[in-house]
Amino acid sequence: MTALSIRPIALDEIEAARHRIAATTIRTPLVKLQLGAGFPDVRLKLENLQPINAYKLRGAANAVALLSDADRAKGVWTISAGNAGQGVAYAARAAGVPCTVVVIGSAPQAKLDRMKALGARLVPVSYDVAWKALEDRAYPGVEGTFVHPFDDHDFIAGHGSIGLEILEDEPNTKAVICGIGGGGLLAGVASAVKAKAPQVKMFGVEPETAAPAAQAHRTGAPGPYKDWQPSFVDGAGGQSMFPRMWDRIRPITDDFFVVSLDETRAAMKVLAEKARVIAEGAGALSVAAAIKGLAGDGPVVAVVSGGNIDLKKFCELVS
Repeated sequence: MTALSIRPIALDEIEAARHRIAATTIRTPLVKLQLGAGFPDVRLKLENLQPINAYKLRGAANAVALLSDADRAKGVWTISAGNAGQGVAYAARAAGVPCTVVVIGSAPQAKLDRMKALGARLVPVSYDVAWKALEDRAYPGVEGTFVHPFDDHDFIAGHGSIGLEILEDEPNTKAVICGIGGGGLLAGVASAVKAKAPQVKMFGVEPETAAPAAQAHRTGAPGPYKDWQPSFVDGAGGQSMFPRMWDRIRPITDDFFVVSLDETRAAMKVLAEKARVIAEGAGALSVAAAIKGLAGDGPVVAVVSGGNIDLKKFCELVS
């Protein structure tokens, strides 16, 4: 399957996506994180409250809704470490079409169970095999219409609806921070924010163990992240930055941050203690960067991208 040429996500496409997905997704709240004196003004965009507990439902619902009847009839499939698979499975079930997920074998059991519960057929593969399938947009033995989990124009436009909601709920926003996995969240939110309020700073953040976007920003080109290590931040970072996604996010992102695993764990604990929010590692990256003051005094919006984490694992990490 050949990928279409990339182009900017237009504001009218994001606004249309917002209306298209309204019956499937929820408008998540934007709440202030009560940190006390001496800390930045941090607001939380709680995408962990979506029906699948992750933002990916926005993009998946838009992408599936825009498929032709013929493409839906073939069934849909995607590649995922968990959240994108849940999003596509949820949207496919709502549309009455079968779904297959080529899933990275190291995905947390909680995410595997959720995908199965949504009716998805799972095909476990290694990280390297999954990455090649993402580039090829094909996998042997899996048929149907492919929905790319991040490098898909309609998927990204769905995520852009987050940016519209942020600016409506806090017009004085000075900066927005998004975690980076494939880059679709940042691409969507930044497309909306820069179109509506170009003065607002857009930042991406990755864990120290997997920071290919920050590396690409530093060197000027995407490439393998040789110091990659697996961690509990399974929904963000990667062994390399998809070149097409780098081309999407580079023009609309002001800077890229890297936070440590300890800072990420601390942010997960702060979210639980101060806001009673359960965030997975990837969902807490933005909060870690915001609390550290990397994006300024605020108001800074930290997109809490997801909360799909086994409770036992969560307790181990924050205790």
